[in-house]
Amino acid sequence: MSAKTNKKRFSMIDKKGFLLESIIKAYILNLEPIGSSQLKQMYDLEYSSATIRGYFKKLGDEGFLIQEHVSSGRIPSIEALKNYWALNLDFSKEAIDYQLLQRYAKIFGLSVALKQDLDSILVEVLDINRNYIFLRFQDFGITIKYTNAIYKFLQDMIGLDVEQLLSVARQVGASELYGELSNKLHYSSYEIINVKEYLSLALSYDISDGVVSSFLNGTIFDTLKDGLYFENLLPSGHMGICSTSKINGKNTKMLVMGNLTKDYINFYERIAA
Repeated sequence: MSAKTNKKRFSMIDKKGFLLESIIKAYILNLEPIGSSQLKQMYDLEYSSATIRGYFKKLGDEGFLIQEHVSSGRIPSIEALKNYWALNLDFSKEAIDYQLLQRYAKIFGLSVALKQDLDSILVEVLDINRNYIFLRFQDFGITIKYTNAIYKFLQDMIGLDVEQLLSVARQVGASELYGELSNKLHYSSYEIINVKEYLSLALSYDISDGVVSSFLNGTIFDTLKDGLYFENLLPSGHMGICSTSKINGKNTKMLVMGNLTKDYINFYERIAA
């Protein structure tokens, strides 16, 4: 974004808010403390360095900027970064390019969990010599042990999608069918990109085994809706972004996780299909 465009965009907000957004952008770009003269030069600001320092002081008093040393520049606080992303991040992409997602997750140092809808319909139920029952769906098949009762039951289930059949199996206590479908759903529809980044985070911050397991097995999506998540999901200073997009033509839940200082706007712009 050019300095001229930047000025126009923020012409309607107060100087303090404008300068805070400017320093946050500069910090995300450089990951270094930003001084008043440096910020003025980066964005061709019309304010004097003294005016900028005055606003830096106010923002520091309000908890939005941190000065690690008396002579150093400022960095945005965790609270400032959280507010910035909540106000500025557009993560609602209609479609995501899977190859670009894999590439840029590694480049940006982000972990990404994907859970894809399996809407495959049960097409046929076959009796295999009264030893096994083969359930043929549009995209895959599973085999379970034969019983006359379950075979007759499944004949009435033809036409249901896999999620509906899974729900019915749970309700009627068809444990083997439920287990086979659950395994198929998990291994066919759940994937983690750049899992090492998340495991490194988990070890560094001693994330509980339960939370780590929910991420590794995909149950983390059971309670997540589209939106931003902070300390209620990840350690302080990190963020999770849950969204729904189409990937390879299928509706997919996506959870992106990383440090608050990552350039998420750039990331989402690059992975959009």
